[in-house]
Amino acid sequence: MLVLLPPSEGKAASGRGAPLKLESLSLPGLNAAREAVLGELAELCSGDEDKAREVLGLSEGLRGEVAKNAGLRTAGARPAGEIYTGVLYDALDLASLDAAAKRRAARSLLVFSGLWGAVRVTDRIPSYRCSMGVKLPGLGALGAYWRTPMAEVLPEVAGRGLVLDLRSAAYAAAWKPKGEVAGRTATVRVLHAPTRKVVSHFNKATKGRIVRSLLSAGAAPAGPAELVAALRDLGYVVEAKAPAGAGRPWALDVLVTDVH
Repeated sequence: MLVLLPPSEGKAASGRGAPLKLESLSLPGLNAAREAVLGELAELCSGDEDKAREVLGLSEGLRGEVAKNAGLRTAGARPAGEIYTGVLYDALDLASLDAAAKRRAARSLLVFSGLWGAVRVTDRIPSYRCSMGVKLPGLGALGAYWRTPMAEVLPEVAGRGLVLDLRSAAYAAAWKPKGEVAGRTATVRVLHAPTRKVVSHFNKATKGRIVRSLLSAGAAPAGPAELVAALRDLGYVVEAKAPAGAGRPWALDVLVTDVH
């Protein structure tokens, strides 16, 4: 099972660990693209601060994020699972998983990123600020920029099993499973059962809890239909829609009644 996650907008501090070693990151086929984004982002943020804030879409209160990006090559690095914070990652709570579940997380979780393309939760990265919606002056829109390298690398990473896609739209644009990979991919919406509306906060929290439940239970669904059965066994209310034709993902709705 491969689980595709969005990053968090806010991130923990880098800490005092050794700096980034790009060659040590998973998915080495993305390294040339990573180096290009890293170089342009660091250069942008080492220059005119106001221009950098405008390009990155940062408010005055987030001015310090520009200096953070300027120092990415020398900042301390920590496992990505510790860098990413926010509602989804709070609910997932990687640190409190037992040892077996942590090993499953290391194998199966892939976090998409405007800067790194995608990383494993064990990859050591510095804290940064660069969303997939950013348009860098030299590289353009990052969502479009990442499509070619992702298309070359991700199908092999997806292997032959289930792909559980929990990404937001901006990050999903960087790689869309195609062909037989799409046929074993499941996307998930979280709906408030009484209203059947998506609400951002509990959407993210429930997705975090779903991943935690699967990791803790040691569930290894082979495909979307088995995923539906596994989630129902874990107590989730799931409505599933199989694709109308080949080469398209399954669509799963998880219904919740409590907004928390």
